[in-house]
Amino acid sequence: MRFSLIVLCIFYLFPLQHEAQIGGENTYQFLNLVSGTKQAALGGRVLTAVDYDPTTALYNPATINPKMDNQLQVNYVNYLGDVNYGTASYAYTWDRRKQTFHIGVTYLDYGTFDGYDEQGISTGEFGGNEVAVSAGYAYNIPWSDFYVGANVKLISSKLENFTSIGGALDFGLLYYDEEKAIRGALVVRNIGTQFTAYDEIYESLPLEVALGFSNTMRTLPVRLHVTLENLQKWNIAFSNDANAQRDLDGNVVNDDPGFFNNALRHTVIGLELFPESVFELRLGYSFRRAEELRIQDTRAFSGLSAGFSLKINKMRFSYSHARYSLASNTSFIGVNINLQ
Repeated sequence: MRFSLIVLCIFYLFPLQHEAQIGGENTYQFLNLVSGTKQAALGGRVLTAVDYDPTTALYNPATINPKMDNQLQVNYVNYLGDVNYGTASYAYTWDRRKQTFHIGVTYLDYGTFDGYDEQGISTGEFGGNEVAVSAGYAYNIPWSDFYVGANVKLISSKLENFTSIGGALDFGLLYYDEEKAIRGALVVRNIGTQFTAYDEIYESLPLEVALGFSNTMRTLPVRLHVTLENLQKWNIAFSNDANAQRDLDGNVVNDDPGFFNNALRHTVIGLELFPESVFELRLGYSFRRAEELRIQDTRAFSGLSAGFSLKINKMRFSYSHARYSLASNTSFIGVNINLQ
């Protein structure tokens, strides 16, 4: 109850923007890419995973906990159009296992492109890459089930011969009732600025506010995750001309997503079977991805994702598959190493 009241107060006091869509408005968009195999399998957004995987701290620093001690997680993705990216995370606990610190790296390589000037004359090949290095820490508020955490990020981006450097902060609040197996989280990510611009114009970073909830069933080895993403901008739905219809008089009735459809696009659901066991199964669904990438009158299963992990001795191997459209799907591969 205490957590619900705090979340509701923050949610209604936070200044929401009322514009459509969220892509292409900010720089360093790679900061919002899926961080790891577990995130990918559970729909792309999970804020309440309090376990061995240090990758989860890249999205919510409040989840940094002693279970991550000496755990190294490396993830790789062969993304869309020969774009490759990956993450690496490590956590270490000391001071009688009361303080855990986290470091992480997110790297994105755009590959090579053929360059041409305004006259169409070839200027040779060029590339682009971006990287973010982060350090985080979480703290348990004394005599409570609340945890607060923060990440500090240094960002570097190079696109052709243009470079930019920036910095950002992430803040997370986690409520974790271990006895009732209930978790809730509030995260504000990418609060920062460019220290140096690509050219002369300074751009804003992709700020995101998200809420997350999860619950582990008492009688079944099942954990349910629900995430509400991009709450900093309520209206993210858009009118799709392909969904326009004609009435009986022949007039065109434009597509209107409506309140409920727009609310669903903020929602991501995930399901873990046998959580934190030797073998785990994961399923997820992103309503926004499904709606934005679906093809009219075609069943493409956009928005669906699934994955598994298997522990062998001190290593855990994980794989996830995310469905984007008929033309493109993405596979995520991860390895967790216990360095104890």
